[in-house]
Amino acid sequence: MTDLTANTPVLPLTTDEADALVVAARRAAEEQGIRTAVTVLDAGGHLLAFRRDDRALLIAGETSTRKAFTAVQLGTPTVDLVDAVQPGGLFHTLPTALDRPLLFIAGGVPLHRDGRLIGAVGVGGGAPEQDHRIATAAIEEVLGG
Repeated sequence: MTDLTANTPVLPLTTDEADALVVAARRAAEEQGIRTAVTVLDAGGHLLAFRRDDRALLIAGETSTRKAFTAVQLGTPTVDLVDAVQPGGLFHTLPTALDRPLLFIAGGVPLHRDGRLIGAVGVGGGAPEQDHRIATAAIEEVLGG
């Protein structure tokens, strides 16, 4: 039997949704008193939205983007990949083997619609677990999880 849903088009992540994700993430960060940068990429890894708080560390912009890129490239939240790059882990040599801006620190979360990857959110500036919670809170608010 043929699965007809496999060929059904999925609406891509819109710029309005990307902007709303940034706003929701910034609100979640402010509630925790964290100064962050938020990056939203489409499924091809292209920038749709970005915002760094005035008082966030400058590096937060770079880490948020790399976390989002890693999540979109591997289709997995970066929080789930941290152990994989440790010595003996499945991806131990991956960060140095590729000429790509991958970052295996919590805070990057892929976005799915109807089971298909449509992009990713990356948050940088807080502790990794805080960044992950901020990203997932924004996704829940805007896309419903």
